Amino acid sequence: MQIDDEFTLKKLETFLAFMRSGNLSRAAAELETSNVSVHRAIHSLESALRCPLFKHEGRNLIPLESAYLLEDRAQKLIQDVLDTIRLTREAAGFSAERFKLGSLYSLTVKTVPQLIMGLKLRRSELNIDLILGSNVDLMFKLKNLEVDAILVALNEHINDQDCEQLPLFSDDIFLAVPTDSPFAEQTDVDLAALRESTFITLTHGFATHQDGAQVFRHAGFEPKVAMQVNDIFTLLSMVSSGVGYALLPGRIAAVYENRVKLISLQAKYRMQQHIGVVFLKAKERDPNLLALLAECRMYSINNPA
Repeated sequence: MQIDDEFTLKKLETFLAFMRSGNLSRAAAELETSNVSVHRAIHSLESALRCPLFKHEGRNLIPLESAYLLEDRAQKLIQDVLDTIRLTREAAGFSAERFKLGSLYSLTVKTVPQLIMGLKLRRSELNIDLILGSNVDLMFKLKNLEVDAILVALNEHINDQDCEQLPLFSDDIFLAVPTDSPFAEQTDVDLAALRESTFITLTHGFATHQDGAQVFRHAGFEPKVAMQVNDIFTLLSMVSSGVGYALLPGRIAAVYENRVKLISLQAKYRMQQHIGVVFLKAKERDPNLLALLAECRMYSINNPA
């Protein structure tokens, strides 16, 4: 037995509205349509089923046993369909109850907490998972649908035809030194004067590593690297302990502020990181993502470059 083309979920919803309300006018008001449209949908449903659902008593429709059976089954069917739609959208990452946000470690000092608080105000029911990593790692996770959006440094490695970007702010690169360093009292520093000094860097996947390498090239030397680390907080700890200097973005100034000082580089070495949110174009209409983007726009307005 094949399902008749006239048998549709929309007509089932109209039928259920009539069964709940008991008359055409109230069903039409609930559905924001006309009495005629409700009557036509019920009549069409009877034709598709090839059996009567109601008997006529004057202008009233009196449900038959077939109508009560259909009502019971249709309620379950409609709920199953709604659950199926919800689960399918969640599997695709659309409007799920859990949002996976990727971020650079350095953005957890200020930016990430503000964005998450704003996002929770907009969507209080949303559970947020924070995944930390490098630019390269986070971009890989985004492309493989392991995260819903990422907060990263916008550079040529992030450009992708499948993705959209929304800039947040720009951040200068500074020389990080211990507070007892001879450079700590200077207003700016000529990086070329540190060619014999020891440096600590992040590993290659991090944007700060790439930006630092470019600054060193401008200064005309390859740094002596004592060690490479996988997060900016370990790097700061190493700098504060006197293991070496580092090139770091200004947004981490509040971390270890009593043990590490950020010194401006001379103008000829100036480098900026441009921070933004990156997401897949295929998800640009997802309500959770739209809420995050709204918060990002507000953050950008309140934190101008």
